[in-house]
Amino acid sequence: MTEMICVGAIGGAYSVQGEVRLKSFTAEASAIADYAPLTTEDGSQSYDLVITRAIKNGLAVRLSGVVTKEDADALKGVKLFAPRDRLPELPEDEFYYTDLVGLEARDTGGTVLGHIKSVQNNGADDLLEIHGPGLKNTVLILFNKANVPTVDIGNGRIVVDPPEGLFE
Repeated sequence: MTEMICVGAIGGAYSVQGEVRLKSFTAEASAIADYAPLTTEDGSQSYDLVITRAIKNGLAVRLSGVVTKEDADALKGVKLFAPRDRLPELPEDEFYYTDLVGLEARDTGGTVLGHIKSVQNNGADDLLEIHGPGLKNTVLILFNKANVPTVDIGNGRIVVDPPEGLFE
């Protein structure tokens, strides 16, 4: 089976006619429609979708088989997935979040700092959440060339050049 990539999440009902609020995780929000049909994480449900309009923090969408507000409310929090082979190939310096999660993080001297727990986006930048046995708390580091000069997905690691004191 092809690896599935999370491309969106349902925020609940948007209208009484069964529209849902959809948060798209694609580079261009409306591109999520290009990867339909989308499935739930367990693959038990599949949905075609039609974007009706852009709304604050997402899209208003009609999903196949969702016709009432109650149907839409029941899907709140459901993540939607597309097979990796439907997604575009990325340029050399771009990555799918799912490929970064779990990578080992080392400093420029080769010391293991931890592993990437998640990738977060604050609206302007991507942040890597790194956790490890030597850290009291998880550490957030801005994901850019200055802080992360090397991403080596093939060998399962990144090299981090953190600001002074971040990992103390």
